[in-house]
Amino acid sequence: MGSKGLIIVESPTKAKTIKRFLNNDYEVMASVGHVKDLPKSKLGVDVEADFEPTFTVIRGKGKVLKEMKSKAKSVDAVFLASDPDREGEAISWHIAQELKGANPNIHRVMFHEITKKAVQNALAHPGELSENMYQSQLARRILDRLVGYKISPILWRSVARGLSAGRVQSVAVRLVVERERAIEAFNPKEYWVITAVLQTQDQKTVEAKLVKIKGKKQEIPNEDTARRVVDDLKRLSARVADVQVKDRKRVPPPPFITSSLQQEAWRVYRFPAAMTMRVAQHLYEGVDIKGKGAIGLITYMRTDSVRVSDDSIKQARADIETRFGKEYLPARPRKFKNKRNAQDAHEAIRPTDIQLRPDEIKNSLKPEEFKVYSLIYNRFLASQMACAVFQNTSISFEAGDYGLKASGNILKKDGFLKVYKTPLSDEPNSVPVLKKGQDLAIVKVDPQQKFTQPPARYTDATLIKELEERGIGRPSTYATIVTTIRDRGYCEKKEGKFRPTELGRLVNDLLIELFPHILDYDFTARMEEDLDRVEEGKLTRIRLLKSFWGSFESILNDAVQKAQELKVKVSKTPIKCELCGKPMAIKWGRGGAFLACTGYPECKNTCNFTRDEHGHIVVEEKEDVGTCPKCGKPLVVKSGRFGRFIACTGYPECDYHAPFVLPFRCPEEGCSGHLIERLSAKRKKYYTCDQYPNCKFSSFYEPVAQVCPSCGAPTLFIKRGKRPQLICLRKDCGYSEPLKKASQGD
Repeated sequence: MGSKGLIIVESPTKAKTIKRFLNNDYEVMASVGHVKDLPKSKLGVDVEADFEPTFTVIRGKGKVLKEMKSKAKSVDAVFLASDPDREGEAISWHIAQELKGANPNIHRVMFHEITKKAVQNALAHPGELSENMYQSQLARRILDRLVGYKISPILWRSVARGLSAGRVQSVAVRLVVERERAIEAFNPKEYWVITAVLQTQDQKTVEAKLVKIKGKKQEIPNEDTARRVVDDLKRLSARVADVQVKDRKRVPPPPFITSSLQQEAWRVYRFPAAMTMRVAQHLYEGVDIKGKGAIGLITYMRTDSVRVSDDSIKQARADIETRFGKEYLPARPRKFKNKRNAQDAHEAIRPTDIQLRPDEIKNSLKPEEFKVYSLIYNRFLASQMACAVFQNTSISFEAGDYGLKASGNILKKDGFLKVYKTPLSDEPNSVPVLKKGQDLAIVKVDPQQKFTQPPARYTDATLIKELEERGIGRPSTYATIVTTIRDRGYCEKKEGKFRPTELGRLVNDLLIELFPHILDYDFTARMEEDLDRVEEGKLTRIRLLKSFWGSFESILNDAVQKAQELKVKVSKTPIKCELCGKPMAIKWGRGGAFLACTGYPECKNTCNFTRDEHGHIVVEEKEDVGTCPKCGKPLVVKSGRFGRFIACTGYPECDYHAPFVLPFRCPEEGCSGHLIERLSAKRKKYYTCDQYPNCKFSSFYEPVAQVCPSCGAPTLFIKRGKRPQLICLRKDCGYSEPLKKASQGD
């Protein structure tokens, strides 16, 4: 025998970190994710035989398994150390099935953090594979396969080839579609806010808002009413009716769980959920720290528990007392309560070593790693610190029939705010010291027109929060969900906010009609709970699948018959064909969504469309851009999956198409080309030169027809962000200016 142990992990980074903590008695290999999966070319699930799955070795993993088997033969034991969750358990289970012939002495070890102490402790106390956890993952995988493989072909036949339906992703698309329709249906309501500036005899001023008229809360609905109130107040003086001064404590937030980390990284840095998880994974698996080697900096990042170990709390409290003093420590260690459906399998996300302070290891981290690690570190430290204390002053005023109110906040004790600012961290806002009965002059009255606002579109953070609150998805799936709905073309992001595409609307409406229970929020949440019950051993995988299949199969048979009829129903619009008068319907072609006459093939009229702010379809005027060089029919500008393009009106008989050239010249020196608008596979707009491949200019920044004053480039570009700029992209120029000072042109 050679080494006494073979340790198998998922990633090479994790393998590298673990090797540091062990002597030559162990070999460490990486599986690089799953090694087996259901086949791509067929269902792979025998429904009649209790949903028995057929797994095949993933392409390219045969060589990996062969090397594992070879090494397993030469060691005393095999330690499967994939991630401590359902997916990790499935990876370990499949590897164990492949290796048991080479070495039956197989153990399961879990590292909730990649530190020397945690690794050595796990190897000293190995466990066994969890069949319940594996059965739960297997149930989820089979559910998703049944939904995807049975529903997707219906979409192919009724909408377009290549579409797919996901059990949870389709529900996320529904959320986005319904939010967009709520925005479109919203009618703003006018109201007015009136603020008065009050002045004491010693010239101190305070701003107060009108809150009551004749003792009752009242909205001021229009300008006429606002003007009457303003005129009244200008003739009056104010008197202090009440002064209340109270101390208000703010408790620190708990350490991060997966969803709250994703939400905070978006709020602070605008990091997409997938990026946050990718960075967190690297921090967990190990980062090379100068002078220390590879170290796992955080605990496992897929968790819904706010629990942390007693040892980590002791370390945090000792560090807080040393750095900030006893006044920053609460009397007792803080313990936070988990949500009702939290699994509590892992700790919250925290630093593995409180002494590895972000600023001290900044030079060893990439910028995005430093940002995410700082969030995790500071949030955990703050969670064990004293409350912040604000002094809140509330002053009520009376002026004739009108009641006004002013309030101020003063931070008395910063507590946890010393290290971690929350979205609710109040800005200091002092008000003068006033006494009850004191008179003040009204020196200014300011009326402001306002309108009620529609619901906000979802961002990564708010969509994940909505999914979490509804019990849809789990920590390991949130990032995948928000990424998948974009990648499949059902949603797009504009200015960081999700909007449904026409394809997303169409597929959503069709699936709701055909499979209402699959897209039902409560049903999806109950399914997540059932998967948890399988993991807990309270429900069998087969029983869960049979219960699902019983209702799904009957609906599926009806759906195949109804799909085409319903597709016509959900895609038909109130727009009438200009040629024959029949209704126009939304169709999906190689160029994206368009309107086509329902009288096809007798009437072949088609046109592009947009939607107004209320979601109503607006037919685009056909822009005549010449005649087709192939058939002589008129050419028009269309919008497609990859941007605007020129197409023949004779389609589908004539398939001529060409790029639509924008009126912006390519900025590259010596290039006479113009820019073309494109859409990436993830539906993000970018611009390239029409002289490709001779010119390979490409940019995601929006062009502006403005000459660079530095180098003379014919086009400048808008760089968005907290401080938008107008920049030159010609090589070696580097010109930029604040956007607010620039004329964007026409």
